[in-house]
Amino acid sequence: MDQNLSPTKLEYFDDMFKLQSTATLLSSFQTEDGRQVLILDSTIFHPQGGGQPADPGLISNSDFKFIVQDVRSKDKIVYHYGHFENSDDGKLQENLEKGVQVSLSVDEQRRRLNSRLHSAGHLLDICMNNVGWGQLEPTKGYHFPDGLQKKQYMIEYKGVVSQNELQTKQKDLEVEANNLISKGGKVFASILPYNEASDLCGGCLPDYIPQESTPRIVKLGESPGCPCGGTHVNDISEILSLKVSQIRTKKGQTKVFYNVG
Repeated sequence: MDQNLSPTKLEYFDDMFKLQSTATLLSSFQTEDGRQVLILDSTIFHPQGGGQPADPGLISNSDFKFIVQDVRSKDKIVYHYGHFENSDDGKLQENLEKGVQVSLSVDEQRRRLNSRLHSAGHLLDICMNNVGWGQLEPTKGYHFPDGLQKKQYMIEYKGVVSQNELQTKQKDLEVEANNLISKGGKVFASILPYNEASDLCGGCLPDYIPQESTPRIVKLGESPGCPCGGTHVNDISEILSLKVSQIRTKKGQTKVFYNVG
């Protein structure tokens, strides 16, 4: 692999609903475990991260079809993992030329599902604050549609709440979420100067975001925004419904499990 590659342009940052595009092939190689990899100058494929799974789909031109099964990002380079359709992967890999134009197509059904699940996680964060649990700091989410939770998804927070609060506020959390879903509201996502981003997020950003940076901010309706690199619905109403199935709190952590309609 060429070690002097430029960062991959993330087209979904500018248009989360763009499902087809073109790009230039920069590099292709086979990993030690036999997987085929393509690196492009730009991509509409969302790599796994932030609790959101990777987009599957297709990269192709007149000479080949590459089935994208997984997408990862490292050091600002996006790696598309998969296999060539009806071809000898090794021989075709050797004959691929850098600089050729390729077409990209994201699996629309999976993108929409991933976006709904990821947006529901942000909505849950908003509702946690609205019901009085704003002191809990979200640390990670699990929004994978093929996960081990039997279609249950999870947000983990730093901090614990009392058993009495669990009993009285679990239903409040679900009611608040579905109330916001029924009202709807446009979802905004944009890369902004630090000060503008901070204003949209209630006047402050997490410490891990450098003040000289231009973070990407996602804002659901009229609620405060938050930094996020994922894909989301166009309107909150597209989440359809949210059910809080369980809340566990112990050892300094609170986990909220939920299902999406």
